[in-house]
Amino acid sequence: MQQGTDEGPVAIVTGAGSGIGRATALRLAADGYRVTLAGRRESALKETADLISGAVSRRHEGLATVCDVTEADAVQAMVSATAEAFGRIDVVVNNAGISRSAAFHRVTMAEWREVMAADVESIVLVTQAAMPLLQERGGSVVNVASVAGLGGDPGMSMYNAAKGAVVNLTRSLAVEFAPWGVRVNAVAPSLTSTDATADIPPEDVAEFLRRIPMGRAAEPAEVAAVIAFLAGSDARFVTGVILPVDGGLRAGSGQPPHR
Repeated sequence: MQQGTDEGPVAIVTGAGSGIGRATALRLAADGYRVTLAGRRESALKETADLISGAVSRRHEGLATVCDVTEADAVQAMVSATAEAFGRIDVVVNNAGISRSAAFHRVTMAEWREVMAADVESIVLVTQAAMPLLQERGGSVVNVASVAGLGGDPGMSMYNAAKGAVVNLTRSLAVEFAPWGVRVNAVAPSLTSTDATADIPPEDVAEFLRRIPMGRAAEPAEVAAVIAFLAGSDARFVTGVILPVDGGLRAGSGQPPHR
């Protein structure tokens, strides 16, 4: 956990209404953070806030802030609300994003821009808005990338390009802000059991699992645990890292098994 006041350090988690974002908010709250929950769905954010106050951390409720992280004014308002409520920002977890698949020749520019706005521009907006406060205390940024940002996949050009941008943006910001004591890292999950992956056809899930040496999808809490490590003081000399959370997916060379 970061060093902070008696009331504890402060984290912003985007996309906190479900999946990895919710699991991360719950984990950070359990670790003693005061958490701003940012997302577009008020009801989902309230559910996360209720989980924090009811079962995780009775010291405080999550600050649920409806925010479209692709809109600069909304992002600035969310960061300002966090600063007003808590007086500081120690950690930003940029989790919000979307995935779109389509054969490349069918991709429209509207779809392309939608993915880039949600997955890349949102990180730029939130990190820019929070950076002055992060610099005050030597804070930490953790971006949620993907194994899809570490390679290419058929029909996934939009998502591959967006998450690839997240990977190199993470490295660039790590180098730029290290002199101010701000660390910037990313996790790169593979298949994770969330609402966002619930509609994947069973045959595609089976193919995913065949390729993952551990033979299963990640649970959101497992990804959240790695995010919490990168956010906290145990990783105080770690920056610019893209850490796969993939059950061994990228450990193999792609060759078939030899019997």
